[in-house]
Amino acid sequence: MRVFVTGASGHVGGALLPDLLAAGHQVVALARSDASEAALVAAGAEVRRGSLDDLDTLGDAAASADGVIHLAFDNAQMLAGNYDGAVASDLRAVEALGDALLGSGKPFVSTSGTLMLTFAGLDRVGTEADTVAAGPRVDAENAVIALAARGVRSSIVRLPPTVHSPLDRHGFVPILIATAREQGVSAYVGDGANRWPAGHTLDAARLYRAALEQAPPGSRLHAVGDEGIELRTIAETIGRHLDLPVRSIPSDASAEHFGSLGLLVMLDNPTSSAATQQLVDWHPTEVGLIDDLDRGHYFAPIAGA
Repeated sequence: MRVFVTGASGHVGGALLPDLLAAGHQVVALARSDASEAALVAAGAEVRRGSLDDLDTLGDAAASADGVIHLAFDNAQMLAGNYDGAVASDLRAVEALGDALLGSGKPFVSTSGTLMLTFAGLDRVGTEADTVAAGPRVDAENAVIALAARGVRSSIVRLPPTVHSPLDRHGFVPILIATAREQGVSAYVGDGANRWPAGHTLDAARLYRAALEQAPPGSRLHAVGDEGIELRTIAETIGRHLDLPVRSIPSDASAEHFGSLGLLVMLDNPTSSAATQQLVDWHPTEVGLIDDLDRGHYFAPIAGA
């Protein structure tokens, strides 16, 4: 299959690209810089130059492919405080990609997050059947699912807030570690009993390929290995590796302490992947988050830094 991939040079994309190539697929990857283009070509992909704002480029690339995987999101804009702008850009990109595939029966796999389920007001573990009517990133997810009724084999992969591995250099775990170093304390909010799900990068990459190859139209899939890890446990593990004290902070101090993650570290988001595992015969096999932290790579100096 000839697959157009956005975000192929990113965190999950760095695992997905070799997985797709090893499975016999051809990859056409979106690149917005010379450095990204060189890295993608070296990895074995063809390249289309452009960004998420180049809607004509996205549409043309999608129309000429046998399938599309949309991973890219403007995380830099989000972490700089313009989350609404990043969300709006993503929705426009999803609409451009989807419009190019209407009536084709081709697969379109896009990306959302399990944290959106916190807007559903659940008092239990979240499942693939749980949805939210509208909201940031939710609108893009719902737009992709709606394409199933318009002749597109569309599906969504919901990523947990912690997708972890040695490839993770800019996600929430590195931010929590950097915050602990800067503040001199590894903190959690309140009693720290709120839970985040987690998944390994390699497991997530395999799920995207499974969705591309076999997910039924309108599927929502969860790339979750650890159903829910208490934030206190994550903080304790980080503190142990950095030899820093571990401390609870009040909720009204969360934004000052954690910055852009101030709200997120208070969310309770236990999430199951049981339906995903059954639907596409996908099963997480990689190490869990705490064991991955204990391997030490998150705390090792970065070469050239």
